[in-house]
Amino acid sequence: MAHQMTYCVGMLVEEGLAMIADTRTNAGVDSISTYRKLHVVDRPGDRVLGVCTAGNLSVTQTALAMAKEGVHLNVGDEPETLETAPTLFRCAQILGHALRSVRLSIAPALEADSLNTSASMLLGGQIKGGEMGLFLIYSQGNFIECGRDTPYLQIGELKYGKPILESGLAFDSPLAEAVKLGLISFSTTMRSNVGVGAPFDLITIRRGFISGEQRRIEEDDPYFADLHERWTRAQTTARRSMPEPPWMMGPRLASSRT
Repeated sequence: MAHQMTYCVGMLVEEGLAMIADTRTNAGVDSISTYRKLHVVDRPGDRVLGVCTAGNLSVTQTALAMAKEGVHLNVGDEPETLETAPTLFRCAQILGHALRSVRLSIAPALEADSLNTSASMLLGGQIKGGEMGLFLIYSQGNFIECGRDTPYLQIGELKYGKPILESGLAFDSPLAEAVKLGLISFSTTMRSNVGVGAPFDLITIRRGFISGEQRRIEEDDPYFADLHERWTRAQTTARRSMPEPPWMMGPRLASSRT
């Protein structure tokens, strides 16, 4: 049963939202497969939502199917879906409820076979009448919301890309700058982990315009290839420009003494 070897990021800035997800589901020397992990609900003028998934593929697929079919958040309530929920917060509750329900239902059987059942999701977007937002939803069904101080959230293999976003992204960064930094974080991650790789799926949503622009970025995409090469060169140049330790700059005393 596939476990998604994943890196996904959502970046919420003043100008809007960008979400990027890779497409690897499992990876190794002999086994690499792909599966779309950015799922979009786009009803222009009413709502535009992006959902990125990471973790056990069976858990995330089943939870998404449940959210599409309808979730009863409270006993006696009508079922709600991502397409009918009145607020983004309610959408996060629906996905959290679905994730928790699926794990409680199938986790014992999977864990009996020593399979990892952890899963997480990013939910971002805007619903008419509400604010744009970005949420990270955990396996247990709880979630956190992205804030201005740290205007991004990640799931999956996040440690390699985090320093890029941490040092470069601010709430007042232009949306195009956010996308650039997000792709650099993917470049860094795929260099360090074979489990993350192109193609990447991207959606950008400008604040107040309830419609998204989607793009698939292949490994040979001219912009991404150029960005990857420039970033690699820039890192090499920066590293070489750093001074060497001063205590190692003096006369060499090694084997000349006999």
